[in-house]
Amino acid sequence: MDPVSAKNDMDLRVRIGDLRLPNPVLTASGTFGYGREFAHLVDLHRLGGIVVKGISLEPRPGNPPPRIVETACGMLNAIGLENVGVERFVGEKLPWLRETGARIIVNILGDSVDEYARLAGRLAGVEGISGLEVNISCPNVKRGGVAFGTVPEMAASVTEAVKAESDVMVIVKLSPNVTDIVQMARAVEEAGADAVSLINTLIGMAIDIESRRPALANVIGGLSGPAIKPVALRMVYQVASSVRIPVIGIGGITTADDAIEFLLAGATAVQVGTANFYQPSAAEEIIDGITEYLARHGHLSVREIIGGLQTGKE
Repeated sequence: MDPVSAKNDMDLRVRIGDLRLPNPVLTASGTFGYGREFAHLVDLHRLGGIVVKGISLEPRPGNPPPRIVETACGMLNAIGLENVGVERFVGEKLPWLRETGARIIVNILGDSVDEYARLAGRLAGVEGISGLEVNISCPNVKRGGVAFGTVPEMAASVTEAVKAESDVMVIVKLSPNVTDIVQMARAVEEAGADAVSLINTLIGMAIDIESRRPALANVIGGLSGPAIKPVALRMVYQVASSVRIPVIGIGGITTADDAIEFLLAGATAVQVGTANFYQPSAAEEIIDGITEYLARHGHLSVREIIGGLQTGKE
């Protein structure tokens, strides 16, 4: 088969729980707004899916500015989960996004197990939602958030509560700021999670040496971008080797080569995050790059390379 025909016939479909995606490339929560902000730059329907900005029961103002600072190798943010709240999301954001035909995964967050459960219940039966991503890993809030993502029993409790109220596939987003991420992944798998996504940001900080003050008003924030890719890749490999549910890789994915590394490490899909801020077409370019890679290596399906890493220790 010639290279052009091979690319046209390439099967990029993957399955996360009971959700079938046309390709394994999603946009990461918190980096792509509610989709509309990128609609004039990206063909939303072409994406594997969109993970929308985190949603809570009530609107949140987030942390005071400055909330974002660039570093030499990544971005620090302390947004603090600012969002419009579930009612405005369902009434104002979701209808437009639904009309685009994009696969929509809603990132949800809360300060208590009960809040997570109520939020999942509110979104149950809402047309156009393909799945929930449970954020138990944000480092930029004082309550809830990362606290749920660092204690296996608490992570399991949130997962069970969301599963009990939800009628769609449930992904649990894990924090890298733990001693043993495999333990966290196994805890949420046993609690019923359909998939896990990892990693969220690593906790970091930056200092303005002239003012001698923290660069972020919140003092510390979450580091994302290319700097965290090796850490994320290692954790995805460890988790994918230890659980039976699908793993979605996140962390510094900027190019198709980056995404292919995660797929070889065992990720069934990937999310593109910080790259969206400076290269809005990154996700589409990654889809094209994966297709070219598969054709070049004689594959007909992306599924043929998932978990294909050869460590020499098999």
